[in-house]
Amino acid sequence: MNLSDQERLAWHRLAQSENVGPITFERLLQRFGSASQALAGVPELSRRGGLRRPLKLYDEARAEADFERSEKLGPLYIASCEQDYPDLLRQSPAPPPLICVKGVVELLSKPCVAIVGARNASAAGLRFARMIALALGEAGLVIASGLARGIDTAAHQASLAQGTVAVVAGGIDHFYPPENAKLQEAIAEQGLLLSEMPPGTVPKAESFPRRNRIIAGLAQGTVIVEAAMRSGSLTTARFANEAGREVFAVPGSPLDPRCEGSNGLIKDGAHLLQRASDVLDACRFSAPQNSRQFEEVASLPVSETAEPVRQRILGLLSHAPVSLDDVAREAEAQSWEVQAVVIELELAGQLLRQPGGKVVLA
Repeated sequence: MNLSDQERLAWHRLAQSENVGPITFERLLQRFGSASQALAGVPELSRRGGLRRPLKLYDEARAEADFERSEKLGPLYIASCEQDYPDLLRQSPAPPPLICVKGVVELLSKPCVAIVGARNASAAGLRFARMIALALGEAGLVIASGLARGIDTAAHQASLAQGTVAVVAGGIDHFYPPENAKLQEAIAEQGLLLSEMPPGTVPKAESFPRRNRIIAGLAQGTVIVEAAMRSGSLTTARFANEAGREVFAVPGSPLDPRCEGSNGLIKDGAHLLQRASDVLDACRFSAPQNSRQFEEVASLPVSETAEPVRQRILGLLSHAPVSLDDVAREAEAQSWEVQAVVIELELAGQLLRQPGGKVVLA
């Protein structure tokens, strides 16, 4: 379905409001039926969750200014319920409700592989990233990356002519890193820039893992070329695994700390990548088995959780991660009852979501 201008504005406001992450956004739509109605209902939910001050909703005038700025700059806002939204991203565990894009939108409908890696890459790593990106591009695949220094830059440069998508952590009009400004402009013309943040947004530290989940969500396979331990590239690989996608890693010298993380991925079961055909042979370039369509998610009841059940659920939550299924079983509660309490606590800033569908008290 296509959103009206008014509802698109409401989606933007809700997605940018305090404590509303992608999963909570979707649950709120299920509960209220529309973003407009959710905006009216979330202040009461946050109060029930324990927030003692008014919830900070994204200002309507500010949202309108975002859209006006987008119209001047040229990017489009695409909602996860709309046809142009990329299918694989929609089917990932926590898809952004709205994406802001500029460039060749048709690239979003083509099969995609992500290539990411070290910012301080070796000459050999850069050369290999270019070779793989060029070969996969010539095979008809779009290359997605994060426009970072090093491997990301090499992958974008090599695939610019065939098709590349740069997912940025800030607004698509913010140049980061500064030395990639010309490359970013070229991608806006020949490829596609994509962000879940409004134009003008300066990226923060927490913006980069969010960007990485989008990179992994767009692609059927993610290639890691040189990654140190605890690098952002390993975060991208984890998101790819959680989405049921293929992960490839290029082997490197055990003496090079830039390869410690990527070698570890191979040890843990990632595909060892030596040539482009390894990716083509392993990837099906179709929807993953755990895929779901936005419209197929069942609606949640609007009624509130009964107080005795609510107290049992609250008593089971702690600072140790726990799955919602375990909470429902131990509390003898319905799934929707647990979800209702979780939404209230998350809106109040009292609860955080963890990898693997778990939650933990903040």
